[in-house]
Amino acid sequence: MADFNWNDLRFFLAVARAGTLTTAAQRLRADHTTVSRRITALEDALRVTLFERRPSGFTLTPQGERLKQTAEVMESAALLAQGMVADGDLSLAGAVRIGAPDGFGSCFLAPRIGALCERHPELEVQLVAMPRVFSLSKREADIAISLSRPQEGRLYARKLTDYRLGLYGTAAYLDARPSIRSRADLRGHSFIGYIDDLIFAPELDYVETIGEVAPRIKSSSLVAQLKATLAGAGLCMLPAFIAAGEPDLVQVLPEEVTITRSFWLIVHEDLRSLARISMTADYIADLVRREQALFLPPPTI
Repeated sequence: MADFNWNDLRFFLAVARAGTLTTAAQRLRADHTTVSRRITALEDALRVTLFERRPSGFTLTPQGERLKQTAEVMESAALLAQGMVADGDLSLAGAVRIGAPDGFGSCFLAPRIGALCERHPELEVQLVAMPRVFSLSKREADIAISLSRPQEGRLYARKLTDYRLGLYGTAAYLDARPSIRSRADLRGHSFIGYIDDLIFAPELDYVETIGEVAPRIKSSSLVAQLKATLAGAGLCMLPAFIAAGEPDLVQVLPEEVTITRSFWLIVHEDLRSLARISMTADYIADLVRREQALFLPPPTI
């Protein structure tokens, strides 16, 4: 077996996680031909085939799966060593990627994250606010905000908060349509909700809570649903922490149509001890704790 370039493991992990050369190259900020060449060089040095090349992309062989486990251990050790050196002066430096549902990320975290960066000028915060589940094992994020606690993997999870959702519409929309005094009255109204096959977490499937209604306007993005609601397109289930910032919104049937969900903060065990990760996680938790009333407002009387 010939000696191989240790740096080739970075390219190997990127392809293993992305599944295609193009996506891996984008994440590595390299040319896809360079990525292909490095993978071939690694296979030649190890004298094994690490990937099955298919039209749909790259799939790990059994040998590739075994190498991936070892390479991830090496990657974690390298990240930890890098963090220990960088954190030696107790200052926060480097990048922290936060993956969060678009509602929490865009409407709550984005307006408040700037204070952390002002406090630590060398810190770079990458906020990925998208309606999806983030894989920490694939390094899609350093910190993930999830709607549920993970059931497997080497992950550290702590509950941020419960949060309440209710049914909302604009005052103008409600004034122009029949009044709503009970669930039965909802049948004559337009609804905005998620696209059924694009719901990324079962906790977001709450149409049954409203009753026998079928949204006519659907989006995978909660922010898009909010914008449609504010434009008077219909009624929508929205988190209280989002509705609180929109004075045009009025809650409908607050005692009958309300549900509670949870936010969890998740960090990979390998990164938990890094100062920039742990302090960013603590900052998010402190934000939520200080503004708890936004997430769980007192009942409407």
